[in-house]
Amino acid sequence: MKEVAVIGIGMIDWGELWEKSLRTIAVEAALKCFADAGVDKVDTITIGCMSGGLFNNQEHLGSIVPDYLGQRFVPATRVESACASGGLAVRSAFLEVASGMAEYALAIGVEKMTDVDGGEATFALATAADQDYEAFHGITFPGLYAMMANAHMFKYGTTLEQLAQPSVKNHFNGSMNPHAQYPFKVSLEQVMNSTKVADPLRLLHCSPITDGAAAVLLAPVEKAKEMNKPYVVITGVGHASDTIALAQRQDLYSLKAVEVAAQRALKMSGKTIKDVDFAEVHDCFSIAELMVMEAIGVVEPGQSGAAVMNGLTALDGDFPINPSGGLKSKGHPVGATGVAQVCEAVSQLRGESGKRQVKNAKTALTQNMGGSGASSVVHILEARS
Repeated sequence: MKEVAVIGIGMIDWGELWEKSLRTIAVEAALKCFADAGVDKVDTITIGCMSGGLFNNQEHLGSIVPDYLGQRFVPATRVESACASGGLAVRSAFLEVASGMAEYALAIGVEKMTDVDGGEATFALATAADQDYEAFHGITFPGLYAMMANAHMFKYGTTLEQLAQPSVKNHFNGSMNPHAQYPFKVSLEQVMNSTKVADPLRLLHCSPITDGAAAVLLAPVEKAKEMNKPYVVITGVGHASDTIALAQRQDLYSLKAVEVAAQRALKMSGKTIKDVDFAEVHDCFSIAELMVMEAIGVVEPGQSGAAVMNGLTALDGDFPINPSGGLKSKGHPVGATGVAQVCEAVSQLRGESGKRQVKNAKTALTQNMGGSGASSVVHILEARS
C-alpha cells in the first residue's frame, strides 16, 4: 500500500450563503484546493454530502460536481454516512491513492442547509436517526444528545458548567478563524443562560445549520516530495459503525464506534493517543466533545468534564481540541465537516494557522461522526519535510 500525502486544501467561508448554489460552493472549495496544490487535473473525485436531495432537490453529485469543476469524464462518486460523509469522502480518496488506482484523488465535502426552513432542515437531519424507533416518535438530535448528556451526568457527575465549557473554548478558537460562521467569543454564563432546547442542552451547546464546502487533494508521497516544501501524510485511517438507535446500545454515556475507529487509526499509524499533539473532533453538541475525548483515550471515562475546566483542551493546553472552533463556532454543513477537519489539521501541521496555531504541532487526529455516534471516521496525520 502506498503512503498517501495531502498536497492541497481548500475551504470557503461558511455561513448562510443565500446567493450561492450547492454546486457553486463545492466548486469554489475545489478550486481553492487546486490552487494550493498547484494541480488542475485529478484522476478521481469523491463527494461527501449527506442529503443534497432533501436540502436542495439535487442528487447525482457525481455528475454535477465534476461537470462544473471542468473535470468532465473523471470518475466521481458521492458517498454518504450522515454527518460523517466528509470523513468518509477523505477515507475513500485515501484508498484510491493507497491502492494505486489514482495518483491525484480529490475529496470534496459539501452541504447547503439554509435553503429550507427549520422544520424541513430538522426533518432532513432526522433521516440520520432510526426512522422507525426514533424519528417516527418525534425525537430529534437535540433530544437524543440530551439523553446522552443526562446519562453522562448521572453516571459520572458531569456538571452543567463542564457541559458548557467546550462551547466557550471553541468560540474562543473560532473567533480567530476567518472561515467560521460564528467567529465570536461567548462566556460560560451566556452558554448556561441561552435558550433551552432539550434539557440539559441549551442553544449555545448546539452546532448551527450551515452552508459550506471544503476540499483536500491526496497523492502518493513521491508526488508530495516533488513539491519541495513541507507536506502532511495520512498515516492512519479508522472507520467503525454502531447501532443506529440509542435504545439498542449497551449504554448512553459512551461512543463505541468512535473508540473502535480511533483504535484502528492509531494502530495503523503505529502510534498511541499520547503521540498526538491536537485533535479536531465532532462537537455537534457540547456533550459530544466530552464523550469523544473519553472514547479516543485523551482522558479516562468520566474525566472529560474536569479536564476541560482545567484547560487541558484549550489552545495552549496539553491536548488542544478543535483549534478551528469546531462545529460549534466554525459551523456544521454536515457533509463538509469531516473534510474541513482535515483542512484544519493540515493547516496546523504546516504551521499556517495564524493566531490559533498549536505550538510544535507534528501529529494530528481528526474524528468525524454520523448521527448519534452510529458511524465514525478517524484519521491520523503527520507533518513531514
